[in-house]
Amino acid sequence: MEVSQKRRVARLKRQARVRKKIRGTSERPRLTVFRSAKHIYAQIIEDVTGKTLVAASTLGSDIDLADGGNVDAATAVGNSIAKKALDQNITNVVFDRNGFLYQGRIQALADAAREAGLKL
Repeated sequence: MEVSQKRRVARLKRQARVRKKIRGTSERPRLTVFRSAKHIYAQIIEDVTGKTLVAASTLGSDIDLADGGNVDAATAVGNSIAKKALDQNITNVVFDRNGFLYQGRIQALADAAREAGLKL
């Protein structure tokens, strides 16, 4: 097994462990984050119906950055997702780090969302 495949399998195991404990309800939906090498994505999902309520990413038209794979980009996505959520009267969310370590871009996105008014 390649190193990259081992890392992916390890992240999927961490993701499954986290998902056993975290569920998004209609009162408190789940804010999930996905990080790739070039971009970062965030979604607010209501798990009861399985619908995505709000989404933001570095590929979106509202975020204009040269590089989507750094801490500044994650901060911009965190601000964007929080503003979109507050427009839909979503204030409380459960943070799902999606198997990624809570550091770097993941932490920057969460901190920016908190600063913009979301309660994680």
